[in-house]
Amino acid sequence: MIDPRRLRVLRALADHGTVTAAAHSLYLSPSAASQQLAALEAEVGHALLERRGRTVRLTATGAVLASHATKIAAQLELAEADLAACAAGVAGEVTVAAFATAITEVVAPAVVALRELAPQVRVRVKDAEGHACRRLLVDGEVDVAVAVEHRDTPGRSDDRILREPLYAEPFDLVLPLGHPLADAPEVDLAELSGDPWITPWPGNPVHDVVLLACQEARFQPRVECLSDDFRAVCALVSAGSGVALVPRSALPVTALTGTVVRPVSGRRPTRKVFTAVRRGSEGHPLLELALDGLRAQAAALRVRGRGSEPRV
Repeated sequence: MIDPRRLRVLRALADHGTVTAAAHSLYLSPSAASQQLAALEAEVGHALLERRGRTVRLTATGAVLASHATKIAAQLELAEADLAACAAGVAGEVTVAAFATAITEVVAPAVVALRELAPQVRVRVKDAEGHACRRLLVDGEVDVAVAVEHRDTPGRSDDRILREPLYAEPFDLVLPLGHPLADAPEVDLAELSGDPWITPWPGNPVHDVVLLACQEARFQPRVECLSDDFRAVCALVSAGSGVALVPRSALPVTALTGTVVRPVSGRRPTRKVFTAVRRGSEGHPLLELALDGLRAQAAALRVRGRGSEPRV
């Protein structure tokens, strides 16, 4: 009989690449994780790991078993969701990971609404960008991730994760006061090919959106300043350090004197935001409450004109 707890260690090793990192994600010591893996190899009667110096990787048999571990984990999530649905009343804790603007515009209002609807439910929130959301979700450190579509999108090629579009929002240009295009009703990005640009750091999904928009306008932006804080981005625009594309929902709290905000002509850059949960957990009543709350606040965001309809 295979111990499912040991399968969890194998799955973590497949995710993290080293025994130490896998052990850390499961709150185990490296020696305890190694013992679990050795016991699993004894149980199945096959070598699951190929050791190369200080590193290990899964053998073909190990990869097959790790794939089964993924399915078993999803079934266990489903069992927990079904048991929770049978329990009387709704009480407990839900942890949500989201990027800063989504926390401000969607997650925090959802927390307020949920507190009135189900006061016995506690929502914990973690600020996380990009690839960090996926890691927190698959490691079980959060129950729901609110993330932006990008190259390492959580769930795009991971059958452990179930995704759902939440909302999409356009980007607007932030220009320094006195810029030659400051009075234009709309701005063609191609007209800014000679300007210095301010973007988030590579790895931030917004950085990818900006680069793609400029590529579609047939130029490579000359990035001179980098910041993941949109307040800092707008401050640098105000200081004349360059131009920037900023998500519309971030503008009400970041726009400064010394800048002008203009829409982009033609096809406007857009970021697509979605929710992600571990497959099998979506029927858990606490998660259903949290997801319903996020959907309601995303709809309110569209009504306020800061977002657009969700799309895949």
